[in-house]
Amino acid sequence: MVANRIHYFSGILVSLFIVLHLFNHAISVIGIAQHIAFMNETRVFYRNIIVESILLLSVLVQIFTGIQLFSKKRKDIRTKSEKLQAWTGLYLAFFMIFHLSAVFIGRYILNVDTNFYFGVAGLNVFPLCLFFLPYYGLAIFSAFSHIAIAFAKRHENFLIVTSKEKKLVCIISVSVVVTGLILYGTTNGFRGYEIPKAYHLMIKR
Repeated sequence: MVANRIHYFSGILVSLFIVLHLFNHAISVIGIAQHIAFMNETRVFYRNIIVESILLLSVLVQIFTGIQLFSKKRKDIRTKSEKLQAWTGLYLAFFMIFHLSAVFIGRYILNVDTNFYFGVAGLNVFPLCLFFLPYYGLAIFSAFSHIAIAFAKRHENFLIVTSKEKKLVCIISVSVVVTGLILYGTTNGFRGYEIPKAYHLMIKR
């Protein structure tokens, strides 16, 4: 199927960026300064008109082909692994539409640097955090699980365990740990960060 191949190849590019992006967020466990320093170093490579355009196109292709594949295959989805991959993919499509929209609004309308504070503002203010914790948490879990399951299908021996059920448990467990680690780092251990005034516009403080 053509959509399958397109989804796979565009997915490689998107996955590489997502892994880099999640790693950047995980660095927040060490400190905000380290997070922003790493972000500034990597922005040199991906935030230019060529690379950013390719990434944006790849994301749009992923969303379109992903929804297309889900609608065509949903009746044939039977195993737990297939169900998890399908539903995490669907959530990612929803998340990427809103997340990218928010980033571009921040950059070109609000004229703020879409850095650490832009991303975590809602996470660190009550009651907005009641929405943003599950919103971002599901996105991180979905991204890691979706990529890991896709990789496991093509590389059956990448995990020590051979049972499909145990592989799925391993993937879910690591996804939960990664999600918890990133949310811990981006919320100052769930105690909350003080958000700079430049970003109060988004949290109505």
